[in-house]
Amino acid sequence: MMEESPFTDLPQNDVELTPDKVKDEKEGGPTFHCDLCDAELVYTIAQAFLPGLSTACVDNTTGDVFKSPGSVAAEIRKEMVEYLTQRSETFVAESVVLDAGLEVQASDHPYDIIAFLIDEFATTKRNLFSRVSEWLLSDKREDKIDDFSQEMEINGFWSIDKREAIVQTLLKNVDLKNEFHCDMKFYSADELAQHVPTCKYRSMTCQNEGCYAKYSISQMGNHDSVCLYKMIPCEQNCSASLMRRDMDRHCITVCPMKLVNCPFYSVGCKSAIPQSKIEEHRSSDFHSHLLYILQGIHKEASVEVLRKRVEQLLQKYSSKLANIRDLRSLTYKVKDLDAKLGPLKVCATNEVDVATKTAGKLQILEASDTNKVTEKGAETRVVGFEAKPQSLEVTPTNKDSIEAAKAEIKDSEAKLQSLGVKSLNKVSQEGLKTKATDVEAKPQSLENTITNKDSGVAP
Repeated sequence: MMEESPFTDLPQNDVELTPDKVKDEKEGGPTFHCDLCDAELVYTIAQAFLPGLSTACVDNTTGDVFKSPGSVAAEIRKEMVEYLTQRSETFVAESVVLDAGLEVQASDHPYDIIAFLIDEFATTKRNLFSRVSEWLLSDKREDKIDDFSQEMEINGFWSIDKREAIVQTLLKNVDLKNEFHCDMKFYSADELAQHVPTCKYRSMTCQNEGCYAKYSISQMGNHDSVCLYKMIPCEQNCSASLMRRDMDRHCITVCPMKLVNCPFYSVGCKSAIPQSKIEEHRSSDFHSHLLYILQGIHKEASVEVLRKRVEQLLQKYSSKLANIRDLRSLTYKVKDLDAKLGPLKVCATNEVDVATKTAGKLQILEASDTNKVTEKGAETRVVGFEAKPQSLEVTPTNKDSIEAAKAEIKDSEAKLQSLGVKSLNKVSQEGLKTKATDVEAKPQSLENTITNKDSGVAP
């Protein structure tokens, strides 16, 4: 046999549960009250009534085989309204008298106060089984509360209008600072009628298409600044206007001003550009893109050499390169056209650099040999004529070094000639030969000088 639904006993008709109006404390005073409140706050609090009632009904019938939440809903609803009305009337006095009493003393916002009172009422309706078991911590309990709350909403068990009427009374009782309701009082109905059209708490419905939110006229600016249905211009300054709720998706997908990486990002162009201006960027930075591609082909070449290569490519093949848009096709085309231009004469420059470095080595060698001969000469003068053979021993070493330098120069000359850059290096070659001759001559002259000086020393 199928188990009976806990909602089968739920009453289908709502009943009038609006609390009595608060009576005037002074006789003969204003008797006509403005009942307008902050419409948005009233609606928010009214939405908390059904979950609170559902919690009380579920916890009150847990483990009871004779009762279901639907069978006690009407009775508990009535008790809930009476409890909230009484507690809201005494709440202000209790919060003032008690020094460390209520939890909600930390907040004086009406929503927090009424939400606390709803939870307090639901706690009083727990039966013995709910108190002693682990029922309060189970997911099944939460699911049952949510299901019963939705069932009451669908069946119209407690309409939103009825709940809002109750909330207005409760709000006046707990709004300590008069921030969310109108406290104006009048002596006649005519005075009240004249006040209502200008009251800052009069309600209005949002005019944005698709939004049905109700709020007080004083909150129109606040709602307008967050309304998800308001049409606003694109945050990235494109020409589109769209609903606020669609803004994020627009900005990261179809917005023409969305920033994207350059199509040549992988070869070195790190520019971030609006996607609507990619073609403009391709055209304006075409030279740079060609340079990045050539740097990938000729990794050892200098930037200055490659810039000249770019100019050569554009002079001869600009028409063939201009219409290519994607990176892969342009890379293949540049490689092909670069090969047609012939080998890049980057090695010639490198060989000249090698020759220059060789000259530097010769200078270092010259200084080193001079220091060695000088040191030997000093030792000869101190020790005497017997040190002569030691000072002369430097000559073979010097000759070996000079021969090695000459061989290196000859190798450089051969490489330069093979590359066709003789005109670039004539002066450098002559300079190197002169330096080599000087290096060869200086140690010999120093040797002769030392010998002459030594011959003048008496044995």
